[in-house]
Amino acid sequence: MTIRAVVWGENIHERTNEVVAGIYPEGMHATIANALKLDPGISVSWATLEQPEHGLPADRLAQTDVLLWWGHKDHGAVADEVVERVARRVWEGMGLIVLHSGHFSKIFKKLMGTPCTLKWREAGERERLWVTSPNHPIAAGIGEYFELENEEMYGEQFAVPEALETVFISWFQGGEVFRSGLTYRRGAGNIFYFRPGHETYPTYHDATVQKVLRNAVKWAHNPQGANPTILDAPNVPVEKALEPIVERGGKLHAAGEAGYR
Repeated sequence: MTIRAVVWGENIHERTNEVVAGIYPEGMHATIANALKLDPGISVSWATLEQPEHGLPADRLAQTDVLLWWGHKDHGAVADEVVERVARRVWEGMGLIVLHSGHFSKIFKKLMGTPCTLKWREAGERERLWVTSPNHPIAAGIGEYFELENEEMYGEQFAVPEALETVFISWFQGGEVFRSGLTYRRGAGNIFYFRPGHETYPTYHDATVQKVLRNAVKWAHNPQGANPTILDAPNVPVEKALEPIVERGGKLHAAGEAGYR
């Protein structure tokens, strides 16, 4: 089964900053999408902030198996309605991969339920990413570690929930460390946060980074498909209880009436 991936990019820096435009002339989202296309098992398209509904209308999300999210300059411009729509699809089983500064995106903070804050420094220093879960599918074929010669530093404390698994830990030249590859599950959806990807460096042109992204898409994909019933909260009638019961005491709701949300 071909995995249907959508790369969402803010697409602001590429159009307004000469350094970023020189590294990603077609946009960061296009570079990431082209890297995913190297795997014949992944079909990929992209969407950007300036498009109607940010390129993520309900019908498109319904046909998306894995969504990759990169944002930085204008997280606040993402409509709350679209955030709720994406969250619903994750709960139903759509995979989500959040990249770099997407840690401050509305969708990641909503799904984590925490501030998602961290330390940072923009100094183009070397980053060494250690594989801490070598048997994890996301780390397949990566080796013990890999390095990026120039990256923005992210440092602990990273204010996120404890992950299901930590796949990568980064060390930076300045001495800081950071949990750079974290997996989560929210509802039926698999989530992967991957730290590298500052826009003024050619991170998404790196072959190992691209391999991690392809691995992550395959890991995040839920082959069972959407489970919309996960959002239901049915009022089960007395007569449909699995064992015979007698109704007792007062109640707030009439038979079949929806509960409070």
